[in-house]
Amino acid sequence: MTAPTGRLSGIPITASSPVAFPGPPPAEADVVVIGGGIIGVMTGWYLAQAGLRAVVLEKGRLAGEQSGRNWGWVRQQGRDPDELPIMVEANRLWRGLPEKLRAAVGLANPGILYMASDAAGMAKYEAWMEHARARQLDTRLLSGAEVSAQLPGATKRWAGGLFTPSDLRAEPWAAVPALARAASEDGLTVVENCAARGLERTAGHVSAVVTEAGTIRTPEVVVAAGAWSRLFLGAEGVAIPQLSVRATVAATGPLPDLGTPNGADDRIAFRRRADGGYTLAAGGFHELYIGRDAFRSLPAFFTQLRADPFGTRFLPAAPGGYPDAWGTPRRWALDGVSPFERMRVLDPAPNAKKTRTLAQDFAALFPAAGEVRLANAWAGMIDTMPDVVPVVDRVAEVPGLTIATGMSGHGFGIGPGMGRVVADLVRGRPPGHDLTRFRLSRFTDGSKVELGPAL
Repeated sequence: MTAPTGRLSGIPITASSPVAFPGPPPAEADVVVIGGGIIGVMTGWYLAQAGLRAVVLEKGRLAGEQSGRNWGWVRQQGRDPDELPIMVEANRLWRGLPEKLRAAVGLANPGILYMASDAAGMAKYEAWMEHARARQLDTRLLSGAEVSAQLPGATKRWAGGLFTPSDLRAEPWAAVPALARAASEDGLTVVENCAARGLERTAGHVSAVVTEAGTIRTPEVVVAAGAWSRLFLGAEGVAIPQLSVRATVAATGPLPDLGTPNGADDRIAFRRRADGGYTLAAGGFHELYIGRDAFRSLPAFFTQLRADPFGTRFLPAAPGGYPDAWGTPRRWALDGVSPFERMRVLDPAPNAKKTRTLAQDFAALFPAAGEVRLANAWAGMIDTMPDVVPVVDRVAEVPGLTIATGMSGHGFGIGPGMGRVVADLVRGRPPGHDLTRFRLSRFTDGSKVELGPAL
């Protein structure tokens, strides 16, 4: 499956998609950002707007991995309260894109609706309203009848719901390349098909990034490499307890407009796409590949696994170059081929049984949709942290190194806001938000791993 960059279709970008930014990389830069997802691209854009010579390196294709494989929700609702202020800023930044760019990314404003099947679910929604009120969101609790009014024709009846009218949607496989093109017009250098192999240091400080296409002299590096961050950072002596969770998504062919917001309950999530189809995913179902690094990280994940916010199923680590595959090398020579070149795009197969169930569940829930045929299905790897919030921090032990990873499935919507925050961190400017919760040292300073009241 392939897709021209920027197409508003239900087809994600893969390793065979055309290269839009072939390079070559420059010999010098003020900042190098490793990772061409939305966090990396937006960080690079804000750095370029500040007048810095910024370079974004992507080993494969922009948005080829989770930034282009997610649900496409731009969601304030249900966020961890420490993420929420950055997400509110991100919502404003999405809306502030020029009209032409808003069209190119498929931005729309249907709102997001969570549906609760029982009183326990409603109690969680009621508790989260404290955070919505604190940030003056337009979120409101809905009765069962009000949920039915939001979902005309639905066959299921829910106990109630949580609805945020100001929440948005966009087409992820179109958004990141479109944002990168706009950023390049502002001076950002983007290079696809160019893996960063490692760092060089001078007197302990970052002094260069070694890539497969040569060395870039730079005093500042940002690692925003998603599911590959642990592997890259581990080779540099920086440990993060990051796991990769497979999430399956499916796309229907064109269907009647059911007049719904983006919606999700404990069984299914759905949103209408710009091409007239619907994107479907299973609520509360993900699959964790267990490899060597996963075993090392599991003690930090005990709290999350007990709570099981992902409804996780465990599988042996996949072979063939996956970040945590047993055969993936954890060390490599910088003058030889790295694991990042061996797998340009992390493209896990979707769960076939789940994709069939999604089509059946959606058809049963909305009979007015008629026959629901899937046009495509894919999976992505969510880079999750033990407390389901990211690491966004400078690395004290490696001056010049900044980490922005572990977005835990929340990265697409928050991307513009988080990119602005990371760019200010790199520049030594106040980020404008309290980032204490996102510090790297929380995993080594004796802090208790605590899950926030995110939904």
